[in-house]
Amino acid sequence: MSLPLNALTPEFCVAPQLEPAAMAEAAAAGFRSVVNNRPDFEGGPEQPTNAAIEAAARAAGLEYRYLPVSGAYQSPEEIAAFRALLDSLPRPILAFCRSGARSTKLFAAASAL
Repeated sequence: MSLPLNALTPEFCVAPQLEPAAMAEAAAAGFRSVVNNRPDFEGGPEQPTNAAIEAAARAAGLEYRYLPVSGAYQSPEEIAAFRALLDSLPRPILAFCRSGARSTKLFAAASAL
């Protein structure tokens, strides 16, 4: 498996939906934190759950946070929460959602705060 990364900065990357097995690869690639922006079951029952991904991330030694947001709209509160994660989590950080687009939008909006 190769992580499908899009680097927005040297310390922040986004990716489309990741499987639990990708957490060990993320740790091996040097990431220290992972943020999941995709709500559980958004893609149906075959989508890996937050709990399964979190367990794999923690087993790989990663910090992990779950901040599920809609793909269509991120509230000012969600953007502020993402900013707080950016400020507090060890870097580099990998955030993911369905395609990587909403994590990218969150990063841009949070960076402007």
